Amino acid sequence: MGRFIYDTTGSSVDIDDRTLAHLRIVVMNKLRRSEPFMFDIEIGDGSGRRSFWIHPAVPLQFHFFGSRQPRINRAWIEELMQAASGPSGLTILPEPTEDELPDAQG
Repeated sequence: MGRFIYDTTGSSVDIDDRTLAHLRIVVMNKLRRSEPFMFDIEIGDGSGRRSFWIHPAVPLQFHFFGSRQPRINRAWIEELMQAASGPSGLTILPEPTEDELPDAQG
């Protein structure tokens, strides 16, 4: 289990390391392009949802508790990038199999 930290540790959310590794790639790519976006996440303990406005001016941390880098699923990255660029912003989508590329790639 890893942790996404937005600005301060008081604004953090625990996320599975594998999912967090994929989110990190999406966030890095969006911010590299100077594209702020909304990140909406359901809290794991069932206490609701949190929304974060992701912008280059706000410090972010991705804290991984596992020691091994997970294998990256390109199809999942593509789906998460599409979500981040859409009107509802980034949400954690179910991981597709690697041969399930989005229609835009097919």
